[in-house]
Amino acid sequence: MTICRREVCLGLGSVALLGAAAGWSPVWAQSDPAVAPVQAFYDALVAQMKKGGPAKARYDMLKPAVEKAFDIPGMTAVAVGPGFASLPAADQKTLTDAFERMTIANYVKNFDKFGGEKFTVEPASVARPPSTDKLVKSTLKTGSDTIPFNYRMHQVGAEWKIEDIYLNGNISQMAQRRSDFSATFASAGASGLAKKINALADQQLS
Repeated sequence: MTICRREVCLGLGSVALLGAAAGWSPVWAQSDPAVAPVQAFYDALVAQMKKGGPAKARYDMLKPAVEKAFDIPGMTAVAVGPGFASLPAADQKTLTDAFERMTIANYVKNFDKFGGEKFTVEPASVARPPSTDKLVKSTLKTGSDTIPFNYRMHQVGAEWKIEDIYLNGNISQMAQRRSDFSATFASAGASGLAKKINALADQQLS
């Protein structure tokens, strides 16, 4: 298993304190509906790690869990930027499909086998007033390392879905994606960006 780490890392207790200072408040509940999708995704992720085997088989195994837990269309729109909304529907679908494929492939590559890793999800989310978004905090314990992965959740219809992942607790993955994609989208348009995203997925699955 490979884990990409960045230089900034906040512990979960620090995140909670910073959240309180920023006006966030814990949502203490016996069963938090915003937490459930993250836990279900982790369960599926660990299952494919334990299964092992070819990347394609694990990709097919994980795909339904990603589609259930993540707001892939919303995340694609954020990663591409403001120009996404004005694209024809066919181009939006091409980019969304490519982004989903890359997302699944990234997890298949980085979580390719089980070695006793443990994901722990905090049972209560953190509200983000005045928006209705919530923050779900979790950690990955691997060997001597404890790595925070926090999730920004929002409602899509009646379901809570992941709209951003904060790597090492506070680094927005969607901000990184937009930075990575902006130049290609500006110079090569939707088709060029879709080609780039699919190439990234190919590399992960090779």
